[in-house]
Amino acid sequence: MRIIGVSCFYHDSAAALIEDGRIVAAAQEERFTRKKHDDAFPARAFRYCLDEAGIGPADIDHVVFYEKPFIKFERLIETYLMFAPRGFGSFLKAMPLWLKEKLFLKRLLLENLREIDPETDWRSKILFSEHHLSHAASAFYPSPFDKAVILTMDGVGEWATTSAGIGDGSRIRIEREVRFPHSLGLLYSAFTYYTGFKVNSGEYKVMGLAPYGEPRFSKLILENLIDVQEDGSFRLDMSYFDYCTGLRMTNAKFDALFGGPARKPDELLTQRHMDLAASIQEVTEVVVSRMASHLARLTGMRNLCLAGGVALNCVANGKLLRQGDFDQIWIQPAAGDAGGALGAALAAYHLHAGKPREVQTTPDGMSGSYLGPAFSRQEIETALSAAGGRFTWIETDADLVKCAAEALAEGKAVGWMQGRMEFGPRALGNRSILGDPRSPTMQKLLNLKVKFRESFRPFAPSVLREDVSDWFELDCDSPYMLLVADVVKRRRREMTAEEMKLFGIDKLNVARSDIPAVTHVDYSARVQTVHKETNPRYHALISEFSGITGCPVLVNTSFNVRGEPIVGSPTDAFRCFMGTDIEMLVCGNAVLMKQDQDPELKLDYKDAFELD
Repeated sequence: MRIIGVSCFYHDSAAALIEDGRIVAAAQEERFTRKKHDDAFPARAFRYCLDEAGIGPADIDHVVFYEKPFIKFERLIETYLMFAPRGFGSFLKAMPLWLKEKLFLKRLLLENLREIDPETDWRSKILFSEHHLSHAASAFYPSPFDKAVILTMDGVGEWATTSAGIGDGSRIRIEREVRFPHSLGLLYSAFTYYTGFKVNSGEYKVMGLAPYGEPRFSKLILENLIDVQEDGSFRLDMSYFDYCTGLRMTNAKFDALFGGPARKPDELLTQRHMDLAASIQEVTEVVVSRMASHLARLTGMRNLCLAGGVALNCVANGKLLRQGDFDQIWIQPAAGDAGGALGAALAAYHLHAGKPREVQTTPDGMSGSYLGPAFSRQEIETALSAAGGRFTWIETDADLVKCAAEALAEGKAVGWMQGRMEFGPRALGNRSILGDPRSPTMQKLLNLKVKFRESFRPFAPSVLREDVSDWFELDCDSPYMLLVADVVKRRRREMTAEEMKLFGIDKLNVARSDIPAVTHVDYSARVQTVHKETNPRYHALISEFSGITGCPVLVNTSFNVRGEPIVGSPTDAFRCFMGTDIEMLVCGNAVLMKQDQDPELKLDYKDAFELD
């Protein structure tokens, strides 16, 4: 049985194909259209799924949408009635789009599917899942657990903003919900908006900014904005927020509570903004911690699966693991709405069709999340030649890995495009920019000259799984870069008395460990463990680098610039290479050095994409 799941029309559209319960392909539409967070019907991702499996539209048994639009429309109407007449203007603006498109979503889906193939009887194939059930399915079914607690938290689905349930074999049972307008995801987004970042894309910036601040507003948040119970359930005081009725997240009452208006995107960050970030991060951790602890006590289960946008908060995830209520935590790498496409397909297979589940434990059912397109030698050579690239093809993998590892050891920034593209927001060693973590200037260089982004943002380490506990306070798998752990004490560098007095961004340039390029200001790092079973070439590269330097760690950041989707194709990779200060590009076995390229092909890339 073949099922394609689809998520679209909100943000991060995606398509995912499963075949007899096995995940075959999954990709976000943005990687093909080059439009960040593209919300359109994922036509190109859908076609890619078909191509990857070598099948046609007639071979698909079901197409499953990741949520139920009628229930979502019901929420819109009831919310308006609840707050009427406040918000009538935004209601009038939303209504035409809903009446034209979203309410009649089945018709819209059919129109898009018929553009893929007008002969197929798509109407008989379409199914609808529920938003949080799709998240729960994406979290549990690919996990290595036969039984687990499932916790999903995000902005909002149809009504649910948080759900908790039990996964057992091929069954999922949702047992508890928090409902709109009470939402931890939307509370975090309110602070994303208030600190001057873009909602639905800037939340990870708030998380990265938090260690520069002190959580001095936490008590204010807990006493005024959110009432958190001991079991982790919560309610928001909606008088501080405008997201139910207006076209912004917060209002004048919120401004008065925190001593001023929202930061404009082009305003300088101050210590106050860092303290706000630290405070909402701490409150988020309180809610997640209490909820997880309660579920562990209630169920007696020792495995936890996470999905939904809040599950991308890797700092909270790391603290949850250290808390010890659960022995093992598995997080869906595409935890946001893109992963809903995968969850919808899996839910249809196991729950709608009643098919059994085969648990995969080496290490899980996601194949390292390497589920996107790969490119052959001929495709790579053709694309690079057409773009004007000058390259050398290295015949053996051993020579290629040695060449790249030596460049990294010399301090070069290397664009590394290999194998199948990652599914989810993280580059995991196939669409990555790599660097030497021992360099005290690498973090600043990559942020300002390669990524063209804010200097405060940290980079993640990729470390060989077998060496992770020698460098970080972590001794479990973290293949998807979704757990934060501290650098082990013996690898740290003690701060001087003068350095201890520094505040905010001034802390940035102080080397804190043997691997300063991936050590955040609080000695933490967002760790990716690299496994030979899922990515042998990347594992070989880090092993070779370790042989040269004694360090089994690399800086790993996504292969893109600020505001650009991660590169998908060799053409995208060459364009980004020529628009940044990346010194070497390794695309398959093709090696390109910047000094060998035609200077006429250099691009003004800094302002090519809308800021995220």
